[in-house]
Amino acid sequence: MASITKRADFNFLRYANVWEDADVLMHALGGAPDRKFLSIASAGDNSLSLLTLDPSLVVAVDVSPIQLALTELKAVAIKTLSREECMAFLGFRASEKREQTYQQLRGALSPPAQELFDAHIPSIESGIVHRGKFEEYFRIFSSVVLPMIHRKKTVRQLLEEKSAEDQERFYNERWHNRRWEWLFRIFFSKWVMGRLGRDPEFMKEVDISVNRFILDQAKQHLSTPACQHNGMLRYQLTGNFGHELPHYLQEANYANIQARIDRLKFYQGYAEDAISEFGTFHGMNLSNIFEYMPLPVFESSAKALSDGLSEGGKLCYWNLMVTRHVHRIVDSINFDEVTTNAQRKVDKGFFYKGVVIEQKKNEH
Repeated sequence: MASITKRADFNFLRYANVWEDADVLMHALGGAPDRKFLSIASAGDNSLSLLTLDPSLVVAVDVSPIQLALTELKAVAIKTLSREECMAFLGFRASEKREQTYQQLRGALSPPAQELFDAHIPSIESGIVHRGKFEEYFRIFSSVVLPMIHRKKTVRQLLEEKSAEDQERFYNERWHNRRWEWLFRIFFSKWVMGRLGRDPEFMKEVDISVNRFILDQAKQHLSTPACQHNGMLRYQLTGNFGHELPHYLQEANYANIQARIDRLKFYQGYAEDAISEFGTFHGMNLSNIFEYMPLPVFESSAKALSDGLSEGGKLCYWNLMVTRHVHRIVDSINFDEVTTNAQRKVDKGFFYKGVVIEQKKNEH
């Protein structure tokens, strides 16, 4: 795993939002209170959401200091601000005083995070949740590519409430045309995605037709009513989440997260290394980290992470375009097929092959 830090560029903000479904993660790792969770930080969203499960500790871990700093900034904002103020500061709502708010929050940040954001005030002012490389990739799609295919009215109509039959008919008759397929396949090709969206190093293990895979996944989702309330899709098509906010900012969750924010800790490094500092965990949110690993590295990492999982503990991670399963190489891990299949049906991350939910066996 160490090789990815040498090959990939971690000197900029790659993700400003998390693109794995927090609702799926909550179902996967839900259970009794007072448990410990290890969570890939990425942009912080799902690490924050885990606080709704009333844990004793959530350790947000990332090899990227910039991703970890963003997670810290979101945590400090939640701790200090009301929900409306937090949404305005981060960029989910309009605001003319984000720099002023940042100066209010700055003193609660660690020195490395202060130094980072002091040097990127324009990113704060324009709304930090829009400033990741991946978000910029979607912005180009929604503002440059999609207008060459459909009018804004057509985009709105796709996302409007309608029956399953009407949604499928709209997709087939109004949405999926030759221009959609042609431009979609160019923009979401392995070459373009590797340069404008994800680091090319993150695509090295991918051996399928990327654009055909994502086009098929999009067709399955956009032709069903599930797309009508999918904030991730709404952002990808319009550049904004609208009222379909991420889990951690939803009204039902914000107060609980705010009250428990001090249970969130940060660790820069590899997920398996955090185990030596914090001990075993009852659950792990591993995002899609296995996607980037050559098979021998995946096997080594999977075994180390499994060793850091307590008996009965759960793993939750996503396969995007590379298939990885811990239970196939670690005897102590069981595949939770029932929960996995149920959550795949409702996962808002329609572009993934699917979530994987596993559990460590009880030895007694």
